[in-house]
Amino acid sequence: IVKLLSSGDHVVAGDDLYGGTFRLLRRVYEKFGIGLTVVDTSDAVALRDAMRPNTRMVWLESPSNPLLKLTDLRVAAEIAHEHKALAVADNTFATPYLQRPLELGVDIVVHSTTKYLGGHSDVVGGAIVVDDGELAERLAFLQNAAGGVPGPMDCFLVLRGLKTLAVRMDRHCDNAVRIAEHLSRHAQVKQVYYPGIESHPSADVAARQMARPGGMISFVLNGSVEEAKRLTSMTKVFSLAESLGGVESLIEHPPTMTHASVPREQRLAAGLDDGLIRLSVGIEDVEDLVADLDQAIARCRTAAAATGVVR
Repeated sequence: IVKLLSSGDHVVAGDDLYGGTFRLLRRVYEKFGIGLTVVDTSDAVALRDAMRPNTRMVWLESPSNPLLKLTDLRVAAEIAHEHKALAVADNTFATPYLQRPLELGVDIVVHSTTKYLGGHSDVVGGAIVVDDGELAERLAFLQNAAGGVPGPMDCFLVLRGLKTLAVRMDRHCDNAVRIAEHLSRHAQVKQVYYPGIESHPSADVAARQMARPGGMISFVLNGSVEEAKRLTSMTKVFSLAESLGGVESLIEHPPTMTHASVPREQRLAAGLDDGLIRLSVGIEDVEDLVADLDQAIARCRTAAAATGVVR
C-alpha cells in the first residue's frame, strides 16, 4: 500500500496502531522521505487538524489494536477525500462479516488473511480490496513488480477458512461478549476495552457501522507490568501468543510483545497501560474460558502477595 506513495508525501495514522504497522511507517518508510503523523482518528477534529497539504493517505484501524477504539469510517473517509488523500482501513479485527469499509466510503481495505479469514493459525498472508478499477490496476502493477504473490497452498487455506467465516465469527462474538461482561465486573480488572459493552465510549459507532462487536478484548489488570506478564503465562486454555483470529483463544501483553516497538511514552500517551492484556477469544466453551481467566488472575494475585507486592 505504501508503495503508492512517493518521497515527500505524508501519512496520517491512528495513535493506537498495530506495532508492526507503526514500525514500518516510522522506522522504515520515514527514511525514504514519507512523513508520518499519529493522531486519535476517532476524534474527527483531531484528524482534520492533522491533515497537511501533502497528506496522501489516512491509515485507519477500527476497531484499533489493542485498545479497540472505533473510528467513524464514513467521517474519516470524507476528511481524507477533502484533502485528496486515500482512506485505507485495516479491517482485520472486524472482517467483512462484521464491517464493510468500502460501503462507508473507504478507498482501500486491508486484511491480514493470517487472522480471521484463514481462521486456523496455519497460513500467513494478506489481502487488499478495492472497488475502483484504476486503483486496482495500480496495485496489480506494484504486486507484479515488487512481489507479494501468495502461493497456491496459501490461497487454498484462506479459501477453506472463508467457508466457515460466518459461523466462526458468530461464536467469537458470543464468547467475547460473555467474557467482556464478566471482566468488567471483576475486582482485579481496572478497565475493559470492548465495543460490545455499554461502557465503551464509541458504542454508538459500533452499533452504526458494525454488525457485531467482534472477538477481540483488551483489559487492564490492577497490577504492575510484571504481574500482567505473569498473568499471560498462567492461563491453561488461553495460549500465550501474539497472533489472533484463530479458532483457539490467545492471550498476550502488548507493551512487551506486539507493541514493544512503540516508545513507552507514546504508548502511555495513547492509553496503552503497562498492565494491558489483549485477548483473542476463540470458539471453545465460554465457561471454560471464563474459569481459565479467573484462575489465572487469582494465581497471579497469590504470587504477587507472596512477594509482598499487592495493589
